[in-house]
Amino acid sequence: MEETSARPGNFIRTIIDGDRKVGKNGGLVVTRFPPEPNGYLHIGHAKSICLNFGLARDYGGRCHLRFDDTNPAAEDVEYVDSIMDDVRWLGFDWGEHLYYASDYFERLYQWAEQLVLAGKAFVCELTPDEQRAYRGTLTEPGKNSPFRDRSVEENLDLLRRMRAGEFPDGAKVLRAKIGMASPNLNLRDPIMYRIKRFHHHRTGDRWCIYPMYDWAHGLSDAIEGITHSICTLEFEAHRPLYDWFIEQLPGVHHPQQVEFARLNLDYTVLSKRMLIELVTGKHVSGWDDPRMPTIAGFRRRGYTPESIRDFAERIGVAKADSVVDTGMLEACIREDLNTKAKRVACVHDPLRVVIENYPEGQTEEFEAPYFPDDPPKMGHRMLPFSRELWIEREDFMEAPPKGFYRLAPGKEVRLRFSYVIKCTGVIKDDAGKVVELRCTYDPETKNANPKDGRKIGGTIHWLSVAHAQKAEVRLFDRLFTVPAPAGDKERNFKEFLNPNSLVVLKDAYVEPSLSSIEPGARVQFERKGYYFVDPIDSKPGAPVFSRIVPLRDSWAKQSKGGK
Repeated sequence: MEETSARPGNFIRTIIDGDRKVGKNGGLVVTRFPPEPNGYLHIGHAKSICLNFGLARDYGGRCHLRFDDTNPAAEDVEYVDSIMDDVRWLGFDWGEHLYYASDYFERLYQWAEQLVLAGKAFVCELTPDEQRAYRGTLTEPGKNSPFRDRSVEENLDLLRRMRAGEFPDGAKVLRAKIGMASPNLNLRDPIMYRIKRFHHHRTGDRWCIYPMYDWAHGLSDAIEGITHSICTLEFEAHRPLYDWFIEQLPGVHHPQQVEFARLNLDYTVLSKRMLIELVTGKHVSGWDDPRMPTIAGFRRRGYTPESIRDFAERIGVAKADSVVDTGMLEACIREDLNTKAKRVACVHDPLRVVIENYPEGQTEEFEAPYFPDDPPKMGHRMLPFSRELWIEREDFMEAPPKGFYRLAPGKEVRLRFSYVIKCTGVIKDDAGKVVELRCTYDPETKNANPKDGRKIGGTIHWLSVAHAQKAEVRLFDRLFTVPAPAGDKERNFKEFLNPNSLVVLKDAYVEPSLSSIEPGARVQFERKGYYFVDPIDSKPGAPVFSRIVPLRDSWAKQSKGGK
């Protein structure tokens, strides 16, 4: 039996290697990804998915996908479907191992009766406010419920009547009888069942009592024979409770829980409550808004599953919480698309250029490789050139500062793949805005450097006015203006929403080769960044381009106090 994985090490792999070395669980590795279907998955879940499915893959085991669907009031089949789509999109497959905690409702209930019969659980009638008051604090022990000493017979009768629907919602709960003086608040007679009449997306109206997450979660792992229950650090304090429940049920398999640090990403929020607020408050267009940190949002933005998996691998697995720079995630998608995305031209903010000495009505074509550094890689396309061109407005300055190497009055610039032009005139509207440039071109500079030895300051991209296609371009940026929007206790996190997180350009132009580009394609707009053809809003002949990421991290300078 192979004792170790060939993948890079971390403390979880060290634990698994040690277990396999001594033959624990017969050397088998069974993990699970257990989301609650009460929202869309985010980038933190992606880390957990990659970890759990990756461990199972590398050790020749299996990973279950299980929905911990114990709270029908917050759950929806929409979330179930989206979660399965996200896991598949990331490149993982659970095979036949798809499960639901609701599959185990009857068994969990029978175990609850078993604890009642053993005198280890009781029916309590304290109100929620009273329960909180009785619970105590981190420094003071709690008080026993006045219903704690009911007889086994009475507790069993009440529990069965709870299940039969004889009591109104919230009237009674079933609690474990552990101890109200425990320093771990999770062990202070925790609730196991509550009365809640909600239609369940799988069990319908068969149940009016539902198990609490802590009662169902660990035992669901046990039922499925999970060997290593990989959880984030917030569940470390819950582990003694999971252990206690299993230890009260002789013969039940006991998984080993291992906790790791959850992903914290700067310039975003990963709290499900906050993400729901963003969606319901219409601060974003939905769960798949490209600014959202959901997996669906990253998909709609144009991220690739390879880049997300690479990111999860790079950040690794640690025991201590930390904050990861969003720039690392952006670097992963840049590196992935650098070798995949064709280089093409788009003018975001067009400024008209008229080449006065170029023949009217003439058009010629220039060969432009999709990968200028490696022309044979994906071939080339032909760019039409004519007397009137579009260039980027930012590539011209009427009074340029020192170091500006693009177009200015009396200055020359090279048009990529074509000629050198010189600005000879500037036309403005009544408000003083530059609306057109008059230029001349040097026919001797076609596809080559000038032969007279003069130096050309820079190279800019361009499009023929007669051939360019109008397109909508969406410039997505970080959703928040500060690294820790949820970290300010004095202000609501929504106060830090970035007003420029989405800028829509309706009058951009793309080269004619993109007229039939397929939705879902990714390209690099030269000098601008990587872009994704939106698969929902694009129409035949009218593509909508969403910026995935700029070519460089413009926020790195800001975070260091730059301008």
